[in-house]
Amino acid sequence: MAKTEIRIGGLGGQGVILSGIIIGKAASIYDGKHSTLIQAFGPEARGSACSAQVMIDDNAIGYPYVKTPDILVVMSSAAYTQFVPELGDSGMLLYEEELVDPKDLPAGVKTYGIPATRIAEELGRRLVLNIVMVGFFAGVTGILSPKAVEKAVLASVPRGTEDLNLKAFKRGFEHGESLVKGN
Repeated sequence: MAKTEIRIGGLGGQGVILSGIIIGKAASIYDGKHSTLIQAFGPEARGSACSAQVMIDDNAIGYPYVKTPDILVVMSSAAYTQFVPELGDSGMLLYEEELVDPKDLPAGVKTYGIPATRIAEELGRRLVLNIVMVGFFAGVTGILSPKAVEKAVLASVPRGTEDLNLKAFKRGFEHGESLVKGN
């Protein structure tokens, strides 16, 4: 696998940083790859811009900062506006389709949307939208094994919420997988 640069963006309270942690953990602990994580967030706990930069590679990573994301995952329109200029011309955009309206993208960018917030609400807790997005990421990209991501989810969520988070992961994964198979 070639080096993959991933940026996840959204608002504080959406679980952006945890999403990056889970993806990096799945890669490095459960899939035997190398991974780095850089996180950035505003001083406010909720509602401010935040992002996670994840790098995944089969080889050791010498520079951990994402310059031109191969994959951009956005959970808010503000994150889309801020980070989409960085996306490579042949990159992939994964977005929360009820909060983000992608436009003016280079012709080579592949886009995949999911109503992650609505799915999370259907499951009973809006807070699991990030896990829906992690499942969606796994289903669309195929760069990590579903089992590795599932293990990372279970190892990263609070005790007592494992079943709910596993359902959220599976719903996101199935949605992503179905979009890819449909293309």
